[in-house]
Amino acid sequence: MASSRPSPEARHHRSPRAAPLHAAAIRAWAEASLAAIGQERAAIDALNVFPVPDGDTGTNMFLTVESACAAIEEVFDAAEAAAARPTVSDVSAAMARGAMLGARGNSGVILAQIIRGVSGVLDAEGSAGLTGAVVAHALRAASDNAYAAVSRPVEGTILTVARAAADASEAAVDEGSDLVEVIESAVAAAHEALALTIEQLPALRDAGVVDAGGQGLVVVYDALLDVVTGVRRSRPGVTARTKLPAPHGVHGAPIALEGEPSYEVMYLITASAAQMTTLRSALESMGDSLMVTGDDTLWNVHVHVHDAGAAIEAGLAVGPLERIRVTYLAAATAPTAGRGLVVVTHGPGTATLVTEQGAVAVAARPRRRPSTAELLEGMRATYAAEVVVLPSDSDSLAVAEAAAEQARGEGLRVSVIPARSIVQSLAALAVHDPSARFDDDVIAMTRAVAATRYAAVTIASRAALTSAGPCREGDVLGLADGDIVEIGTDILEVSAALADRLLSSGGELVSVVRGCDLTQAEVDDLDDRVQRGHPGVDVVVIDGGQPLWPVIIGVE
Repeated sequence: MASSRPSPEARHHRSPRAAPLHAAAIRAWAEASLAAIGQERAAIDALNVFPVPDGDTGTNMFLTVESACAAIEEVFDAAEAAAARPTVSDVSAAMARGAMLGARGNSGVILAQIIRGVSGVLDAEGSAGLTGAVVAHALRAASDNAYAAVSRPVEGTILTVARAAADASEAAVDEGSDLVEVIESAVAAAHEALALTIEQLPALRDAGVVDAGGQGLVVVYDALLDVVTGVRRSRPGVTARTKLPAPHGVHGAPIALEGEPSYEVMYLITASAAQMTTLRSALESMGDSLMVTGDDTLWNVHVHVHDAGAAIEAGLAVGPLERIRVTYLAAATAPTAGRGLVVVTHGPGTATLVTEQGAVAVAARPRRRPSTAELLEGMRATYAAEVVVLPSDSDSLAVAEAAAEQARGEGLRVSVIPARSIVQSLAALAVHDPSARFDDDVIAMTRAVAATRYAAVTIASRAALTSAGPCREGDVLGLADGDIVEIGTDILEVSAALADRLLSSGGELVSVVRGCDLTQAEVDDLDDRVQRGHPGVDVVVIDGGQPLWPVIIGVE
């Protein structure tokens, strides 16, 4: 568990008493939070014992932040199409609404309220810049919103962590602290409050863990500190536990724990505040874990009940419902048989290729990874009980893991193989054996991925200082295993240099995935250069058709 007080690293990076607040900064915090929760998602899931030990808190928080990020991207896309810049108001509103619409589970709904509280203050007070006082107001609004959303607040949860951060930030402002010191105080208090949750709830004490939702919030607040300071701090990973065994029933049918609600019901409802007061009273009598969040007209309802139909009917009596989700709180049974493959692809050529090999292709758009929902739909589209997922890039790895956790909740057996390039995914497909045992097939495909070194060429969109030195806009960048290692002006020269680099440690087969901007003549030229420099090496050219990456290279 990340419970120690974070040390104030890089003091020379101190910000002034106020820092400019741009829409891009809000997007950066949302994206950093998503990446951080994605990295710790499984460990946070494993902490989950309260209020229901269903092991999905990290996944639910990830899905909530992912929805907020998607809403932010829509604002940026619309602004780009109109040749305009998105405003702080537009982005903060989108983040709040996206989180509310995508909120999942207890902690996801509370996190959406926290995000809504922060967003409202940034919209109202951030135009003059980001100050310690603005941060303190935002964290207080976040805490107040979170408590207001819960019908019966319980201490030792994410609520306690949120309040501790708000209290500490206000105290720091009173002491005259600057912006970074205020955030550091809030983050330190959040860590300390998290560590104490293990003694505040019997369920946590018995399991020997901190609160999962509180742990997720600490990760989000850590990301805020990193974004504001520009310094990514090294923190210990979340210390998890082994998940509690799922309850079992006769002949494998799941059962609910005696006396506990059997269903989680969530929906969006359009109603007035007065109508929601009536609905809240009705739902309180039906179950527990009731949370109602929203604004003047659109509300998100979450409740655990024995009778899902009654909870839905109570909502329908008040107003129209959308996005109704009913989840059985015990484990689901699995489909009967079969094994499917899901591969993330970045161009029409590779999508056709993997489809011809029997896999489901999930397309990634330029500069946009697939969503959790798209990957989950891809897994369902295999109609198989066992599914292997190949993310094909680092950015999609955490999303694939989150989607896999959702699929496991539906009874699928899923393994995500950490393929970080399409050439690694293709190498895994080449050794896939549907007749082998699931574990043996996964091991063989994982070994094929590990044995495939990869590189790619792209064009710099702006001047920057890279690991290979400074680059200018329009320069050709060569990346090997995710790091920039070559900078040049000619695509073929940089591609050939990358191939030489990969082959320097050996290799028998070179795969070249051609992008949509590379001509056949250029591909033939690259083939000749590799053959001349490395006689005896086989070169296979694949017409991938991907944008942004003229050349992707794999060496096996």
